[in-house]
Amino acid sequence: MSESPPTKLEIKNASVRYDGAAVVSDVSLMLSPGPLVGLIGANGAGKTTLLRAAAGLTSVSGGNVFMENKPISEWLRAERAKALGYLAQDRSVLWPLTVARLVALGRLPHLGPWDAPSAADASIIEQALTDTDVLHLAERSVTNLSGGELTRVLIARLLAGTPSILLADEPVSGLDPAHRLQVLEILRRLAHQQRTVVVVMHDLTLAARYCDRLILMSEGRIVADGTPREVLTEQTLSRYYGVTATIAEQNGEFMVVPWGLEA
Repeated sequence: MSESPPTKLEIKNASVRYDGAAVVSDVSLMLSPGPLVGLIGANGAGKTTLLRAAAGLTSVSGGNVFMENKPISEWLRAERAKALGYLAQDRSVLWPLTVARLVALGRLPHLGPWDAPSAADASIIEQALTDTDVLHLAERSVTNLSGGELTRVLIARLLAGTPSILLADEPVSGLDPAHRLQVLEILRRLAHQQRTVVVVMHDLTLAARYCDRLILMSEGRIVADGTPREVLTEQTLSRYYGVTATIAEQNGEFMVVPWGLEA
């Protein structure tokens, strides 16, 4: 492995089948540092399955996934855990850990079997708690949190791992408006600081505002890939979401507001 952390993910002709049915079909993607990448599409389009395959958590039935030109399945688990962080759509936590303890688990891939967290690790953990606005919850049990609070804690754990590749499945689902913006600001900043960041998004207004690149999926395939202006058109929203929308510029930003069902 090179001294620089891996930052490039390549999906080549990947397919995933569940119970004989194709959920992802022949998808190829290059994911590199720089843009915040949004993975969008209607329910059942294959977004979560593709993200899990990209993380090496779901086996592909065809094609492959590469991290820095090496099949992701061939990376040692510890090295992959250092480089790649994954936020699952399922936010459940089964153990009554404190918030601080749970977030500290993000540092485990960087520690030896008998190593205690260093002062540098503690600083990274505190910064993750602060960035996600959960520092004041540090000593509370995660079983006593609201859904939105727990989501922010799990994002803090993801950030504490300082991965060079971040894959987040609906990271702003269930958050109030202020924390949605806060989390997306963090993820966009990390992408612009030369990390590879991919997020599954359902809020098209926020996707248009924060993402630099959007990948639209339908029925397990990629049907559009480009800037928000290129992907979020009246035609694609009508065809793949079944909605009409207002598309406009406001204060120099591209805006998409779905407002009605197609007849």
